[in-house]
Amino acid sequence: MYVVTGGAGFIGSNIVSGLAARGLGPLVVVDRLKSDERWRNIAKVELADIILPEDLFGFLEANAGSIEAVVHMGAISATTERDADLIIENNFHYPMKLWTWCAANDVRLIYASSAATYGDGSQGFDDDGSPAGLAALKPLNAYGWSKHLFDRRVARLISDDGPRPPQWVGLKFFNVYGPNEYHKERMASVVSQIYPIAIKDEPCRLFKSHHPDYADGGQLRDFIWVEDCVDIIVWLLANPAVSGLFNCGTGKARSFADLARAVYAALGKAATIEYIDTPLDIRDKYQYFTEARMQRLADAGYGKPMTSLEDGVSQYVQTYLSADDPYR
Repeated sequence: MYVVTGGAGFIGSNIVSGLAARGLGPLVVVDRLKSDERWRNIAKVELADIILPEDLFGFLEANAGSIEAVVHMGAISATTERDADLIIENNFHYPMKLWTWCAANDVRLIYASSAATYGDGSQGFDDDGSPAGLAALKPLNAYGWSKHLFDRRVARLISDDGPRPPQWVGLKFFNVYGPNEYHKERMASVVSQIYPIAIKDEPCRLFKSHHPDYADGGQLRDFIWVEDCVDIIVWLLANPAVSGLFNCGTGKARSFADLARAVYAALGKAATIEYIDTPLDIRDKYQYFTEARMQRLADAGYGKPMTSLEDGVSQYVQTYLSADDPYR
């Protein structure tokens, strides 16, 4: 049995679909479906159960002998969330309880960290999981800090030879895009936000650069197609000897202008882009460059090439966003 927390969310539901497509199961989703349309994210998959986050540990105890792995994607992921107590409860205390339970019950654990732990990127994007390596990072918001706090606690437990699951992996997700993110609205990828504009032959809007080293639209991000993230997780589950903290990106930074042009190209249209000032409230913390260092994952044995930006955007636009049913 595979338990996926946050399994009705964006990345989580793609993991659930990916596991099902590969014949892995039974599958249990841990999430709150609420009143939006996120139930559609898991509507095509056969599930053994759907349980609320507060009921997870009772479920785990009742099924301890049947659980192969927990894939923990559940979190408060909005970088705009201001309630730090709520963030710590969900993004630190809850995964610590999961870590303790998995260690005590010999169950593997894969969890979501974030590229937000790197802060402004001034310390680089090397997924050094040692206590000293992590101590150098300075996240810019409470969300990034909460993920970093958990990474650091894990690093200390490992360094001190403390209790650990038989396999443990943290994944620092960079800018993921793909199907089933529609409930995220303003927090959804730029691809999904540009698509309804591009389909009408209207110009999309990107932020101007306020940095002398970057042209307007030339701000760089490591954009990763969600299926590549799923492939990495499936590979990790097939290789239980691999543990550690790893980046989850492509290793190749691309510009927002490249991303916009790829959306228009997938629709057979010429891109038209207008540039607007970056809002003052985020301008001083705006990141101009992110790029995952992927060597550690490669050294661990992962060798599948990452999907190019153009190919990933084309798949997303043509297979999902342009379809009557855009869900995976």
